[in-house]
Amino acid sequence: QAAAPLHPVTVQCQEAQVVVTVHRDLFGMGRLVKAVDLTLGSAACLPVSQSAAESTVTFVAGLHECGSTLQVTQDSLIYKISLSYKPTPSGNLVIIRTNPALVPIECHYPRKSNVSSSAVRPTWAPFRSTLAAEERLMFSLRLMNDDWSSDRLSNGFQLGESLHLQADVASGGHVPLRLFVDDCVATLSPERNSSPRYALIDLSGCLVDGRSDDTTSAFISPRPRQETLQFMVDAFKFAGDDRNLIYITCHLKVSPADQAPDPLNKACSFNKASSLWAPVEGTADICSCCETGNCPLYG
Repeated sequence: QAAAPLHPVTVQCQEAQVVVTVHRDLFGMGRLVKAVDLTLGSAACLPVSQSAAESTVTFVAGLHECGSTLQVTQDSLIYKISLSYKPTPSGNLVIIRTNPALVPIECHYPRKSNVSSSAVRPTWAPFRSTLAAEERLMFSLRLMNDDWSSDRLSNGFQLGESLHLQADVASGGHVPLRLFVDDCVATLSPERNSSPRYALIDLSGCLVDGRSDDTTSAFISPRPRQETLQFMVDAFKFAGDDRNLIYITCHLKVSPADQAPDPLNKACSFNKASSLWAPVEGTADICSCCETGNCPLYG
């Protein structure tokens, strides 16, 4: 809704920026504040436009501009910034007639999403949030050709071949993000909890399929970008079942790129030559729980 005396400050949390509209009747008393007395964030960013007809002032800022701060919770990225009103004398330079004000502003962005192959196809689409709202991070999971240069044109495999899987997030105007694959499960139906089911990635980022004796499944290191994670899985079929269609559903999440990987945010492969788990980035100890099975998990 438009900013008005009943709602003097309105906020739009967009994909890469925040738009703050302020009605100059900030206190709902019919007395308009001066636009020059309004600033956004600790960097005191100035408004980008004014509307004399509607008595409004508009600020537009990138999510990590103007001195905003980022808070990372279990489920969300929260960008915080404040609108500041600091009255200056007008006319009579000795007195002012309004109080200063500070309006806290928060934009919340979900950290996690489920994506599914919806059967192994060249283009993989989100199955839970196919409605792309501006405030959502855009995750994707794709089947790639052998040199990772483009989507694979065919979704058919022979046993003995490898699936090249690439997970991405479109980071937009957010702080630099690092993508992780929490878990991936293979099933014979689109429902990830159906039976039979086989875990490819589990325990918050352990590629457990690579622990089997007859596989070379692993994460690709180094990453091409922090917001991309690639991994290979040897083709397989379910024992005792003649169906040749397999669904792979993965749970993806992000962390700030400057946050060090830990047992909850990791990408670990099993190295058969050394018989040890190794991370794509971070210290080797973050993968030790892949062997014991006691990795921390989100609720």
